[in-house]
Amino acid sequence: MAGPVDLYNHAYAQYELDVYARIRVETYGEDLGQTSWVTTQESNEIPQLLQIRPESRVLEIGCGSGRYALRVAEQTRCRLIGLDVNSHGIRNAKEIASRMRLDSLVRFEECDASHRLPFSDARLDAVFSNDVLCHIPGRPAVLTELARVLKPGGRLLFSDALVIGGLITHEEIATRSSIGFYVFSPPGTNEELIAAAGLRIVSATDTTANAAHLAKLWHDARQKRANELIASEGINNFEGLQRFLGCVHTLTAERRLLRFVYLAARD
Repeated sequence: MAGPVDLYNHAYAQYELDVYARIRVETYGEDLGQTSWVTTQESNEIPQLLQIRPESRVLEIGCGSGRYALRVAEQTRCRLIGLDVNSHGIRNAKEIASRMRLDSLVRFEECDASHRLPFSDARLDAVFSNDVLCHIPGRPAVLTELARVLKPGGRLLFSDALVIGGLITHEEIATRSSIGFYVFSPPGTNEELIAAAGLRIVSATDTTANAAHLAKLWHDARQKRANELIASEGINNFEGLQRFLGCVHTLTAERRLLRFVYLAARD
């Protein structure tokens, strides 16, 4: 049975290590500090799907080390707030924002998004969250809270890579869940919860094949650099992360776990 594995503390606390940057480039084609199943094409489409403009106020839930949020702000000149529960990620995000001279547009805060968000009603034009809501307990309340802070006409985009598509063993569930808290979703549940939160579903896009491809690229990029990573992470954590990535690839390639991207709007 798989034991706990540390992905996020290693990824964020050692963000500046060259080996992790090389792995990100080999996996995604560019280095934005990624630890998700978002392809570069998908990330490029998010600002358009959310209709972000220079006057927009935008929130990212689960910003990690902040590099993607900074990319969005740099390209659109919107004002953006990134929230994450990981202190290493927030520290990195603030440092990078300062280096890029974008700290007048982007603010990063350590925050647990399972609680009430630090915004007044109808404050934001757009909210996005890439492969993060599956880590947060109480999804009905979280979606209701995101709807609260959106302005009328505002948009929400989030992805869920844990939509159940077939039979999964308890060993596979343990391995897939080894990096932290997870919630698995029956098909149709996210659509029901979005509607119950008072939001209108614009689209639900199946991106499972992309997730399978990224998991394989990530696993193989790490395997090539096993010695460097073992020196950084330790043998047990390295092997645990390789099992995790292999499991993600198998479950998504066989479509026993599905990934969907949901776009919703507040009318």
